[in-house]
Amino acid sequence: MDKPEEILKQYWGFDSFRPLQKDIIVELLENRDVIALLPTGGGKSLCFQVPALIKPGICIVISPLVALMEDQVKALQAKNIKAMALTGGIAFKEVDTMLDNCIYGNYKFLYLSPERLQQELVQERIKQMQVNLIAIDEAHCISQWGHDFRPAYRNIAILRELKPEVNMVGLTATATLPVVKDIAQQLELKDVKILQKSFLRENLAYMVREAEDKNYYLEQLLKEHDEAAIIYVRTRKATIELEQFLVKKGISATSFHGGLQKTEKSSRLQKWLKDEKRVMVATSAFGMGIDKAGVRTVIHMNLPESLESYFQEAGRAGRDGKPAKAVILTNKSDIPLLKNQFLATLPGVDIVRLVYKKLNSYFRIAYGEGEGEEHYFNFYQFCLKYELNTLLAYNAMLLLDRVSVLSLSEQFQKKTRIQFLISGKKVTWYLEGNPQSDPVVKAILRTYGGAFDNMVDLNLEFIAGKAGTSSQETVKLLQQLHKEGIVEFEHHQHDTKITFLVPREDDITINPLTPYIKLQEKTKKEKISQVLSYVTNDRQCKSQQLLHYFGEKETEPCGICSVCEPTTTKLTREEMKKIYFAIIGLLEEREYSSREMTQRLPFPEDHMIKVLEILVEKGALATTTTNKYKLKHL
Repeated sequence: MDKPEEILKQYWGFDSFRPLQKDIIVELLENRDVIALLPTGGGKSLCFQVPALIKPGICIVISPLVALMEDQVKALQAKNIKAMALTGGIAFKEVDTMLDNCIYGNYKFLYLSPERLQQELVQERIKQMQVNLIAIDEAHCISQWGHDFRPAYRNIAILRELKPEVNMVGLTATATLPVVKDIAQQLELKDVKILQKSFLRENLAYMVREAEDKNYYLEQLLKEHDEAAIIYVRTRKATIELEQFLVKKGISATSFHGGLQKTEKSSRLQKWLKDEKRVMVATSAFGMGIDKAGVRTVIHMNLPESLESYFQEAGRAGRDGKPAKAVILTNKSDIPLLKNQFLATLPGVDIVRLVYKKLNSYFRIAYGEGEGEEHYFNFYQFCLKYELNTLLAYNAMLLLDRVSVLSLSEQFQKKTRIQFLISGKKVTWYLEGNPQSDPVVKAILRTYGGAFDNMVDLNLEFIAGKAGTSSQETVKLLQQLHKEGIVEFEHHQHDTKITFLVPREDDITINPLTPYIKLQEKTKKEKISQVLSYVTNDRQCKSQQLLHYFGEKETEPCGICSVCEPTTTKLTREEMKKIYFAIIGLLEEREYSSREMTQRLPFPEDHMIKVLEILVEKGALATTTTNKYKLKHL
């Protein structure tokens, strides 16, 4: 049997393991069940990949994230290790062949989603495989107390029946003690060994900063150094707007969200990884499996929805061990916004039932039909047609995805089709009188021979390239030809794809979800309450607060967070008086915004904000509709 270090050197080129990796590997090689808790960037995948390569047979890996499965399979294949992932959209016959390859083809890794594991064909073939290890990635998903509970994970225990002699490892970056116990119970682990690296990050300063003008404060933060940063925002629109803001300020930035096409995601990620772009502005869709060591700052422009997700996202800073910051920018509007965004838009059973019914109507799915059907559509137009609240409808679809009623995929696509309605001779006459249309029309006719007989799919970028113009100009020209009756032109923009995973059965489909929907609402409220407590608690060290949440009670103040900063930066009573008189003096002249006052007065912005809040609370100041301050007596 090869030694773990030999495998590590042969395939990964490293001489030694990171802390705790070797301990986990040794336990797994001795056929023990293990729960491994390693913080983000701790190298969880190596913990099951190394022992699986040492032991004869194949390792089955369960993961909820298709992108992460595909990335890991590609990385293994690049090392000439035989691995495959059974993701969605693979035809039954192909799945059959792939599973045969796992039995007879010396494959070392089979990646499955929990939903795929439920298929009878998959279970039957697993019985025939020589399985050497079962790895459950993102194991917190199995627990109803976890921040990302997925009901399909509850069925993973079927592997205990199929392969009772094979040991299991559950891996996660974030789990509280109740979640760890639930993982062990749900996976039916025997004499489980729990191996946990401390969540302490000595080099990472957790900061909560009050900032009325977040963009201005963000700009100042990014100007402190010229190294890589990640900025998390809530929406796709915000990623685009903030990227544009930073570029205008001379800061190299790109953006990332779930609606981008795969090639575009990859392109933007590579530019950031290679330091061609310094700042990545992203939604929470960004980060899983991303390992960039030199990120100096992670900034949250909005309050996170759970401490687990915040800890994971913040933990992407400072993986090289050098000093780094994780900053939450907040102001007085954030708390009601968080409550409104997450609690007011939690879909109840009635909303889920309504959205499911409307989806079936929209795509004309008959009762008992629809299983396996894929549909592309524009989400906003769907909501407009049925007068649905977009956030409630979106969250209802996410819930239906999570419980495996349907698969939701956000991906921007353009479907463009064209057919000429007049003869070739008339097209020639038309072009003689409209020479501006000549390059595009001729490019289409040379490329698509059947455009006079049928509607043909059009590759806009290709045609625009051949005609020497842009895609936007091509669309505009074709829309004009459509108006003039020269062509039939369809140009639809789709941003969403759903796949129905079960036949339509209306209430029979939705009613069993009721307990889960109610549980999700209760858990969500608890998670938000914990986030608000963390953000508003300025008495206890931020690092200690996070460590206590994850069950580490014997801890010391970190000395570097926004609570533990040296006392010289604290707001003293004497400085408060100075700021008070300076503010009053300014406002005797005219109204000012907080940023204008910060620029004119020699005091830290957070100290200024604190004094302004006190003055407003005591009735000395009032705010205007344009977010400026004025003296009450003026």
